[in-house]
Amino acid sequence: MNPDILESNMLKIENLHAEIDGKPILKGLNLAIDAGEIHAIMGPNGAGKSTLGYVLGGRPGYEVTEGTVTFDGQDLLALEPHERAAAGLFLGFQYPVEIPGVSNVQFLRESLNAQRNARGEKPLSGGEFLKLARAEADALALPQDMLKRPVNVGFSGGEKKRNEMVQMGIIDPKFAILDETDSGLDIDALRVVGEGINRIMRRPDKAVLLITHYQRLLDYVRPDFVHVLADGRITRSGGPELALELEREGYAEAAA
Repeated sequence: MNPDILESNMLKIENLHAEIDGKPILKGLNLAIDAGEIHAIMGPNGAGKSTLGYVLGGRPGYEVTEGTVTFDGQDLLALEPHERAAAGLFLGFQYPVEIPGVSNVQFLRESLNAQRNARGEKPLSGGEFLKLARAEADALALPQDMLKRPVNVGFSGGEKKRNEMVQMGIIDPKFAILDETDSGLDIDALRVVGEGINRIMRRPDKAVLLITHYQRLLDYVRPDFVHVLADGRITRSGGPELALELEREGYAEAAA
């Protein structure tokens, strides 16, 4: 068997167990995602969807007790959060945090250049960065004056999500984990964000893990695979039609 085929997964999760404050949340989760794919994880509240995103991103307080996660051939769990980011992983939050006193431009430029430095790449100049930031803001219908404002301070829910997509466009990750990106969005904002995800991440060398409750985001970002997460494990997988079935019939049947 060709060894390149064996290592083709961009992300491979095997028998992942994780807990917070001693309470088991993930209980033997398995998942493989290849470059060029978009996977959606759906499931009821408390199933472990956000915990999976936090564990992959390296959020403190979430302890992995068993299992392995390989990202682009590396042991992801051995990397610090900033090393995971430099390796190409991006985590979008359900509730993006506010950072008073730090402008969007300052935050994004420092973030991007820190990652470029970690990869041995030349940092962008102020002019180069502003050109990139303005182009991304325009593409996501984010007013450019918001680039000068403190990160997410005074932003509406939709503006925070668009701002996060601007961040993703600037950082240009290999793999994006988007936790309930559709939360709090009206129809117009949902369309803009969905188009942004497709424009930035729908490429042969990238992959996306969408964590969502609802089908509506998947109308704009069509997944290749849909998985049901229940009680800390993936209990069922299928194509885009599975999301429609879940919308019609609920999780109880699919999670059984």
